[in-house]
Amino acid sequence: MFHELMNRIHDRSARVGVIGLGYVGLPLAERAGRVGFSVLGFDVSPERVMHINQGESYIGDVASDALTKLRAAGRLEATTEMARLRECDILVICVPTPLNATREPDMRYVEAASNEIAANIRPGQLVILESTTYPGTTRELIMPRIERDGLRVGDQIFLAFSPERIDPGQTSSKGYSVENTPKVVGGVTMHCTELASAFYGYITSRVVPVSSPDVAELTKLFENIFRAVNIALVNELALLCDRMGINVWEVIEAAATKPYGFMKFTPGPGLGGHCIPIDPFYLTWKARAFDLTTRFIELAGEINAQMPRHVHDLVIRALNRARKPLNGSTIVLLGIAYKPDVDDYRESPAFKVYDLLTADGATVIPCDPHIDEFEMHDGRRMRTVPLTDDLLQSCDCAVIITNHRAFDYERIVTLAPVVVDTRHATRAIQGPLRAKITVL
Repeated sequence: MFHELMNRIHDRSARVGVIGLGYVGLPLAERAGRVGFSVLGFDVSPERVMHINQGESYIGDVASDALTKLRAAGRLEATTEMARLRECDILVICVPTPLNATREPDMRYVEAASNEIAANIRPGQLVILESTTYPGTTRELIMPRIERDGLRVGDQIFLAFSPERIDPGQTSSKGYSVENTPKVVGGVTMHCTELASAFYGYITSRVVPVSSPDVAELTKLFENIFRAVNIALVNELALLCDRMGINVWEVIEAAATKPYGFMKFTPGPGLGGHCIPIDPFYLTWKARAFDLTTRFIELAGEINAQMPRHVHDLVIRALNRARKPLNGSTIVLLGIAYKPDVDDYRESPAFKVYDLLTADGATVIPCDPHIDEFEMHDGRRMRTVPLTDDLLQSCDCAVIITNHRAFDYERIVTLAPVVVDTRHATRAIQGPLRAKITVL
């Protein structure tokens, strides 16, 4: 079965099933179809399935034209019918792995996908988990389920972990995409690793095999913990510089001139996105099973969690200089997305800033050129409003949360009476206008 599946991968006759058609799954499905595989996408959302089958993309990094071409070529289909998992030779799990209310791993989506695969598995299939998770998930959670009916991993069926490395918006801004970002692959057995590596060899320009799924799982967590810890360091430096009256941005730019031994990170209003605010807690939770407290990682989380409160305090300080109270003020929140130039608002720090400001009596108006409607962390549905001259002139303070390129920062600073800049987006503005700006 190993040789038969390997041959089907190399001649592209293997059918690929992608479970979960979001920011990770849809780009993978599109790329697999583009290199010649027949792709069947699975999602619990009938709306997503309908859009894909009509050739319409709802993900910024995937063009609708690309889906339309794949549909016309017969290489892409989407469905909600999980019984069709049996039709696929390769099954890739790309479902969310959030945290629950107590900030512990919420594995219900991975478990649900694994149960559906187990109910429909057949000999000769390769199962790959891409969802970010704690070390041991592939072996401890997925393998027992798919082996329930007597099929043995490494013999009749195959299992591997290959962490997603999707960064929404990076295709246009940095040139990285699913096709040129290296893929780490760890299989349960050597044959599992070889099959998964062969598949991803057609998806991306470089495959990095490792000795086990556990290594691959921890690799993904380490990548994002590295960023979280360094962001926490620079956020703490920003808090200290604020107390000392030193411009933290000038310090960072000066330090970044060192050609070795330094990597530039910048402060901000808090962590956002599908990885960095979440992934460290997967490892801290797993570490407790080994009687180890990951103090460094947890401290980083505490520091980063302070930043929305610091933004709230900066708004109060800026309004005080204008002899206005926060209570009763109108605040324009510029940016709901967690990073610039995308429509992804998962775990955005804008939500916490919004809550803190409204709790103190402010009226907060969200503006984001990439987002029309969004869901707050507590489930409330809200809409953004256009950033008009009248809105800027009539507000009491404009707060830059996300440094979208679509914002005209000179116009914002010119028209708004007070500006709080959490991203150093107004650094090019000089002269008398700088007196209106409070920088994080």
